[in-house]
Amino acid sequence: MTYRKVYVTVNADFNPEGICHPNSITFEDGQKYEIDRVLQYCRAASTKVGGTGIRYTIKVLGKETFLFNERNGRWFVEARR
Repeated sequence: MTYRKVYVTVNADFNPEGICHPNSITFEDGQKYEIDRVLQYCRAASTKVGGTGIRYTIKVLGKETFLFNERNGRWFVEARR
């Protein structure tokens, strides 16, 4: 299965310590998905599409997936082609 890097808009909150908590993802076509839960975050690379940054392991619609925040502040997901 092949994947592509898709940049998305992320709605997020920040706590007083500056820790980011993403709440929703919006794709270019306007599809919006609420993030059910943030399970983990760490610095990591995307092995499917390339790129590095903070990788958030999230649950959306009951499924676990990754959301990446690159150093330049852009967010992306690994989407199936």
